[in-house]
Amino acid sequence: MIDDRIAAQRIAAELEEPVEEAGNLAEKLGLTAYPVNYWIVDYDEMNELIAYGGFQDRYPHWRWGMQYDRQQKQGQFLGGKAFEIVNNDNPAHAFLQESNSMADQKAVITHVEAHSDFFANNEWFGLFTDRETAPGERSEVHPLEGPDAAGMLARHAETIREIMADPDVDRAEVEKWIDHVLCLEDNIDQHVPYEPVEPEAEAAELDTADVDEQLDELDLSEEVRRQVFDEEWIDSQGEGDGPVSFPDEPQKDVIGFLLKHGKQYDDDAEKAVEMTDWQREILEILRREAYYFAPQKMTKVMNEGWASYWESVMMVDEGFAGDDEFVTYADHMSRVLGSGGLNPYKLGLELWQYIENSENRREVVERLLRVEGIAWRNFHETVDFEAIQATLEPPAWLVDVPGHLDDIDPEDPRVDADGLAAARDGEFDVEAYPWKVLTYEGLCERHYSLVRPQNRGFLARVSPEELERVSRYMFDDERYDSVDAALADVEYTRGWDRMREIRQSHNDVTFIDAFLTQEFVDDNDYFTYEYAHKSGDYRVSSTDYEDVKKKLMLQFTNFGKPTVVVEDGNFDNAGELLLAHQYNGVALDIGQAKETLKRVFELWGRPVNLLTIVKEYDEHDLEVARRRDREPEATEVGKRIRYDGEAVTITDVPWEAVEHLAATDVDYDTTPEEWLA
Repeated sequence: MIDDRIAAQRIAAELEEPVEEAGNLAEKLGLTAYPVNYWIVDYDEMNELIAYGGFQDRYPHWRWGMQYDRQQKQGQFLGGKAFEIVNNDNPAHAFLQESNSMADQKAVITHVEAHSDFFANNEWFGLFTDRETAPGERSEVHPLEGPDAAGMLARHAETIREIMADPDVDRAEVEKWIDHVLCLEDNIDQHVPYEPVEPEAEAAELDTADVDEQLDELDLSEEVRRQVFDEEWIDSQGEGDGPVSFPDEPQKDVIGFLLKHGKQYDDDAEKAVEMTDWQREILEILRREAYYFAPQKMTKVMNEGWASYWESVMMVDEGFAGDDEFVTYADHMSRVLGSGGLNPYKLGLELWQYIENSENRREVVERLLRVEGIAWRNFHETVDFEAIQATLEPPAWLVDVPGHLDDIDPEDPRVDADGLAAARDGEFDVEAYPWKVLTYEGLCERHYSLVRPQNRGFLARVSPEELERVSRYMFDDERYDSVDAALADVEYTRGWDRMREIRQSHNDVTFIDAFLTQEFVDDNDYFTYEYAHKSGDYRVSSTDYEDVKKKLMLQFTNFGKPTVVVEDGNFDNAGELLLAHQYNGVALDIGQAKETLKRVFELWGRPVNLLTIVKEYDEHDLEVARRRDREPEATEVGKRIRYDGEAVTITDVPWEAVEHLAATDVDYDTTPEEWLA
């Protein structure tokens, strides 16, 4: 143990300078992050933190052990390596595995700094924190607000431990209750700020059965009951002005609705009874945690792409990885970006790079279209793209700061005068940290995306349609006599500035919808694929950007899970719960739906129903389609799944009962059938 502590202290001492300088560089690059506390942990501790979702203290439950075992086996048998884990908190906490090389540690630190910037500035994370400061702003009076997540989760853990330790509460019942709630943890309304829910009595839940039960509890004689409460009166209590339903509009926060109106089913009494205080408290705790983790699920592509982008700028472009560390870092990055399936790191990084290039190209195009003699119709014929490229190249002193230290003008807006003076006085190693001599404007020009070798043809590829679109919204009040004069006014900061604006307001669905174009799809070789019934395998189906976009949006809407809402808390005027699956062309897994309804029953206390739409294929049509090498036509039908505490039943319902659930247009909750495999 002493040797381990000494090793951790040695590693921590070696990392002090990289941690400090990575934070300084991130700030120079325009990032405004939460401060980050770094912790050195061993292999087992890292696996435990990953299992706990990035925190050291969580409530007792069997799923943490299952996740720990899965993570450990992944590293043992599949070769997976945990480079880092960081949580959304102020200050953020990042954990570095002590066995990582220095190159890996530097990569993690730069990656984490960008994550922390994203946490602090993205508005979807702000929904939970209710931050007073505008995203990206700092001040002495209102520093960047944070969620105090570590404290919140630790308090939750302690509360649940105390409940389990209560001699009047069965620990097994607590675990079972947690299981019921976790089955619905993604069924919240992640698009609104978190607010606690207060339970309230619901008059609409009264029905004839309730009245009968209440009369039984009075223990009246049959004679008194007949004289005072005849059958006509009892029936009238369930009628009113007709069936009463609530809520007025479908409610996405299923957990919140159950917390407000739900009950528990009492096996001994064979009826619904009020939840206990500890049951409601756990329900609210788990709901609060679901809202806390929701933004991370909503911005996985953006956040990981953002962190990968700035990690690359710092490690490669600014040489944060030393010459002896670069090969190791390249292997690190290739493993992160090269994993199979839908890789959020790769997709996110490529989208951010495309946005940067597109914004910088638009800036240059807008300048050139103001030059006398250049218009959108003759743009490609009159513009010398090689000459433009050469003009946009940063000056020699900006590329090689150490080699031109004595020639740099301290009055240049691209130069940090204090940093230049410190470099000339030998206060820091300018070979290692040339960026200390530059301002944000200088760094933008130093790393201008359009002059990078991999992007040299990007400006010339501007389409006539984009040129026409840009010129349509330009004013003729600012004209240039020459190309050189136009390029002298190019704002090299435009790409990074725009990226920060987008980072502030978007989530994955809106991000992909707004910025995934045909050019992006062609440049990065994206395509869609579908399951072919005729061949029994998967085939490439389209390279059209609209198809690619819709497929991706389908996977990220509602965390990639089915969208289920509460339609009626008094279904059929009998106190039953009616849920509805907002059908986007992908049918529910009926087996999972059945098991989920059993869990919901425990949180409602009365029968629960689920409306959905399924696709059915006629066996004859399937066989004919296979013989004729074509896809069969499916029939969409409405189904109602019901669980009454004893058995699950599935019944057909008229199309009119589910028609409102079927998508008819493109939106963020549903997608039309033609998008689908």
